[in-house]
Amino acid sequence: MEKIPTKKSLVNVLGVVYFHLKTSDGGDLYLTRFAENYMEHFDIRNWYEKEWFDEHKIRLIGTSSVYRVPTREINNVSLDLVVKNCRVGEDVPLDTHTLQEFCDAEFNSPWEEFFLVSEMREGAYGPKETKIRTQRPMAIYVPPEKMQPWQSGRSKSRINRIHAKHPGIDLDILKQYKLIYEWIQGKNLLEVFEHIDINNDELVKHLKVINYRVLSELKTKGYLVADMKPEHIIIDEKDTMRIEEMGCSENDIDTPVKQMALVYQLIKEGRYSVIDYELLLRTDDHENEVKQSRRHSYLDDQRDRFEPTELPDHLKNAEIFGVPYIYGHAESTGGNLWVVGNNARLFDYFLPERWRKTPSLKLSAKKEVFYTITKDNIHLVWEISRIGEMPDDEDEDRYHPNILKYGINSPFEEFAIALALNKAGIPSVYVRAIYMTGTTKVEPSTDLRRYNSHKDILDPEGDPILKEDHHYITIRGYYNGPDHAVAKQGPIYTPVSLYKAFDRGIIDGSLSNMLLDKTKEKLKKAGYDGSLLKVNDLLLAIDSKGEIMNNNQGEPEVILCNFELIWKISDSDTSI
Repeated sequence: MEKIPTKKSLVNVLGVVYFHLKTSDGGDLYLTRFAENYMEHFDIRNWYEKEWFDEHKIRLIGTSSVYRVPTREINNVSLDLVVKNCRVGEDVPLDTHTLQEFCDAEFNSPWEEFFLVSEMREGAYGPKETKIRTQRPMAIYVPPEKMQPWQSGRSKSRINRIHAKHPGIDLDILKQYKLIYEWIQGKNLLEVFEHIDINNDELVKHLKVINYRVLSELKTKGYLVADMKPEHIIIDEKDTMRIEEMGCSENDIDTPVKQMALVYQLIKEGRYSVIDYELLLRTDDHENEVKQSRRHSYLDDQRDRFEPTELPDHLKNAEIFGVPYIYGHAESTGGNLWVVGNNARLFDYFLPERWRKTPSLKLSAKKEVFYTITKDNIHLVWEISRIGEMPDDEDEDRYHPNILKYGINSPFEEFAIALALNKAGIPSVYVRAIYMTGTTKVEPSTDLRRYNSHKDILDPEGDPILKEDHHYITIRGYYNGPDHAVAKQGPIYTPVSLYKAFDRGIIDGSLSNMLLDKTKEKLKKAGYDGSLLKVNDLLLAIDSKGEIMNNNQGEPEVILCNFELIWKISDSDTSI
C-alpha cells in the first residue's frame, strides 16, 4: 500500500495549527500536533477504506453518528479512533430544561470544536490546580463528495449565523466533516454504575449529583456544555477495574457504599475525562476576559510591532517597498494575509474570521470603507482597495490628469507611503494588514498598470503579490491616539474627519481649508503630490471633553487616512 503523501502545508484556523493534506480520494485531511507522529495511520486507506471501516466499526451510543474504529497496524501499532460526523447547522435535540437554559445553542463547527477542546486542555483560565481531561483531537477529514440539500439536514439560516459568529470560516453546507478523536480506554458513568448494587432511585440521585459536580468544575475553568450527560463522563480503565474488583471481592452489605465512595473520590480528584464537545462553549466571564486579555496583548504587540519575534512554521517574513510584513495564509477562506511588522504574534488578530463580518459602520458614501470592533475588542477600519479601477462617473476627479497618468495606488504602495509619511513627521493613520480574498472577483480590472508593475514582486511562495482576479482589503487602526500612549492606557481620542468636524461645528470652514492646504504643502515639501486630498481624507483627534488634540506647535494635529491618490513627486512617470 502506498504511503500517505509527504507533501503537506501548515495552516492555522482559529489559532489551531494543522498539517493540511490532500487525500487519495480528493478530500482534505487536517492533522493536529497529536497526530503528527502517526501520519501514515491517518491515510484514509488505513482507517476509512469501506471494507475495513464497515468490518471494524462499532456504533457508539448517542443521538449522532459516532463510531469507534481501529486503524490498520503500521509498524506494529494500531490506533483506536472515535469518528463522528459533525452536526453543524442541524437542529439541536435538547430536553425542555436544557433548551430553556441554552435556547441559542448551536452545534460547533469542526474548527470551533477543535479550538475549544484544545483551549480547555491547556487550562489557562480558572484555578491552576484544576485540569479538565479530554480526548485528544487528532484530525478533521472532509470527504470530496457533496450531499444533496435534503440529505444534509442543515439549516441555511443556522450556517449563516455560524458564518456571522466566525466569519471567513470555510464551511460548506453540502459537505460532511468527520472529526477524529483518540479513544479513551475506560467506561462512562452509566457503565461504571452497572457494577454497583443500588436501586434505580439511588442511581438517578448519584448520577445527578456527579453530573452537576462535573458541570460546576467545568464552569470554574470557564466552560459550559449544553447537553452534559453521565455518558459523557469517563472513568479510565484502571480505576474502573478497581471498582469492579471491589464488588467481586467484598461480598457484604457495605460494598456498594465503598464503591460509591471510590467513585466520588475519583471525581473529586479530577480522575475522569469529559467527552462530546459539539455543544461546548465558553462562559460569559471567560469570553469577556479572553477579549480583554487579547486586546491588551494586542496593544503591547502593536507598540513593538517592528521588533522581531520567533516565527512559527506556517508564517514567513516578507519585505515589500521597504515595509516588513509577516506573511501567511488565511486558511479559513483560502486567502493570503500580510501583517505589518516583524511581530508574528499579531498575525492571528487580522485573520478574516476575527473582523470580516462583525457589526460594522460604513464610513463613506462612495467607497467601501467600514469601521468595526473585532472579536478581540480591537477597533479597526477596513477598506476594499480600488486597485485596477478608475474613479467612477460620480467622482469629480475622474478625468484629473494625475489619475489618468498614475492611477490608483496598490495596497502595498499605500502602506509604504503611510509609513514613510509618519517617519517624515506627517501624522498618518497606522496601517496594520493587507488581506487578499480567497474568492475570485467577477468584475474585470480596467487599469492593469499596477498588476504589470508589480508582476515581479513575489510572495514567499513565489507568486505575484498582486493578482488581478482577487480583491484586496486594507486594514488600518481606528485612530484613538499614538500607539505608545494607547498601550500605556493614556488618553483615548475619537477620530473625526475635517468634513464632519466642520459639519458638527467643531471647526469653521476657514480653519478646515487652512488645515487641508497646510497638509498638502507639507506633503509637497516631503516630496509627495497630495493635490487630490479632500477634507474627508484628513482626521482630527477629539478627546472625551470635546477638545482637539494639538501638535507640538499648539495647532490641531491633522492625521492622514487616505493614501490611494498620493504619489511621490520624484517618480513622475512611475509608481513608487
